[in-house]
Amino acid sequence: MKSALRIACSRAHLQQVRDFVRNYLNTRPLSEVMVNQVVLAVDEVVANFIIHANGEDETQFLDLTLAFDKQDLNVEIADNGDTIFLPGPTASPDFHAYIQQGRKGGMGMTLVNRLMDRVEFFTRGNHTVCHLSKHLA
Repeated sequence: MKSALRIACSRAHLQQVRDFVRNYLNTRPLSEVMVNQVVLAVDEVVANFIIHANGEDETQFLDLTLAFDKQDLNVEIADNGDTIFLPGPTASPDFHAYIQQGRKGGMGMTLVNRLMDRVEFFTRGNHTVCHLSKHLA
């Protein structure tokens, strides 16, 4: 089963994305923890695309596709803007230093990498695509 959603690049659509992912995942007998992990990971990547890659330009849009393949969930987030957005590798942050410095932000992709089994960014034409996968056994 495959499901797709297209949204404009606005933070106002993040709740719609979370609801879409949650409703899709609830078609399978998954734990609430697993569902919340995937919803959080997808929300973080979509927010990064909206804010960092597209500057919240509502004339741009993202395509989100969810598909089950046996015991795996595959998520594809495709950016249709003109900017290539390829985040660099994420190092394990020093949480103690973050707290001491009072820093906010910059932890999202580290979290996504911990929650999902595979996280890949690549280009398709002049667009950026993020592929996330999670084994759901």
